[in-house]
Amino acid sequence: MASFRRLLPLCSSLRGTRFSSSGVYERFGANVCGYSKFTSSVHTVSKFEEKIKRAEADASEDNDDIDNIRREFDAAKRSFLEIPEALKAMPKTNPEGIYVNRGLRLDLIQVYGFDYDFTLAHYSANLQNLIYDLAKEHMVKEFKYPEVCMSFKYDPSFPIRGLYYDREHGCLLKLDFFGSIEEEGCFYGRHQLSEEEIVEIYGTRHIGRDQARRLVGLMDFFCFSEACLIADMVQYFVDAKLEFDACYIYEDVNNAIQHVHHSGLMHRGILSDPHRYLVKNGQLLQFLRILKEKGKRLFLLTNSPYYFVDGGMQFMLEDSTGNSDSWKELFDVVIAKANKPGFYTSEHPFRCYDTEKDTLAFTKVDTFLKNKIYYHGSLKSFLQITKWKGPEVIYFGDHLFSDLRGPSKAGWRTAAIIHELEDEIRIQNEDRYRFEQVYIFASGMFGTFYYHCLEL
Repeated sequence: MASFRRLLPLCSSLRGTRFSSSGVYERFGANVCGYSKFTSSVHTVSKFEEKIKRAEADASEDNDDIDNIRREFDAAKRSFLEIPEALKAMPKTNPEGIYVNRGLRLDLIQVYGFDYDFTLAHYSANLQNLIYDLAKEHMVKEFKYPEVCMSFKYDPSFPIRGLYYDREHGCLLKLDFFGSIEEEGCFYGRHQLSEEEIVEIYGTRHIGRDQARRLVGLMDFFCFSEACLIADMVQYFVDAKLEFDACYIYEDVNNAIQHVHHSGLMHRGILSDPHRYLVKNGQLLQFLRILKEKGKRLFLLTNSPYYFVDGGMQFMLEDSTGNSDSWKELFDVVIAKANKPGFYTSEHPFRCYDTEKDTLAFTKVDTFLKNKIYYHGSLKSFLQITKWKGPEVIYFGDHLFSDLRGPSKAGWRTAAIIHELEDEIRIQNEDRYRFEQVYIFASGMFGTFYYHCLEL
């Protein structure tokens, strides 16, 4: 069996292959080699076969083990070479489909709840430009950042959802499922760090528990403009050769982003030009009406203020409804400024909002009335007033933490609206992605085959 040990370099190279996911991660430097890798893998199979032939020639006597290996290898090779044609026949995943990770009987769902932003209302790419510009302006005027920062422009090709920022080292990180920094997913400002630079900073690509404490996640719909602004500010200080504390950069950018939201600057900007920022959906009204006709109860639960929701709903449904206020008739309960995720754990009381006087009533809320707007509140009070049981309620939102984790603990079913998955699924449907998967499969298959040879 000594002759088989000469296969070690070949199989080691296969086992060392890694796959970098594409799609939304492509902007952080990932690469897909596509069909070229598959064809090179076919060549690798041929080289593997030559080595087996040499091993057979070196054998001084008949060896049943070699015959068995030859049969197994021929079977594996036939299966491998037939994979491309099989891939073409495989059905593709619908990027606009609905997917579940557990059984759900819709006939048992009696109550449908909705978040507003990025759930009922969807926005164009211009929104991130607006948030970015308003935040950088706030940093220059209020936090006294250099005037040159006003020339910064939002780069939609740079950020992705789900990044982490290291408040100590100032790096933006993309972590994999196991908490390790992806090989091409670490940026210092706009500079992509090499694997050697990553190891120099962190000692290893794996983020330990102590290191994780200084990481902050960028998860909500502000994360794109926030990540881009953080990177641009870090890059400015690096280029200007100025000392800075990476933690202060995050605090200032985050405070500026929160100011844009809580001050109403973003809301007023959107409503001032809804055609530029809001995306109409002609099926929205039809969907809500179908639910009502089927006897379902509907509620709206959002952190946004009422005037912003009202203006947006009127704009999105103006082509479908004659009465500008008719959107409220679709919902049994409308709750604004709910302060999620605190809504799910607090015991704040509900307050009735007067839409004409822009004031909150002082009377206790012990029932929800149609066409009335309610502010604040808590999940505990919501359940006490409505008497809606957890398993019969489903809530739709876009944020895994502020929208979906709290309701699931109350027994509600939850549904996530994640638009990035559409692009990701489309990429996974492409031939280049599928051939890359074949390459990985082949690497593992022949690597396993080699170690089986060694055992013999």
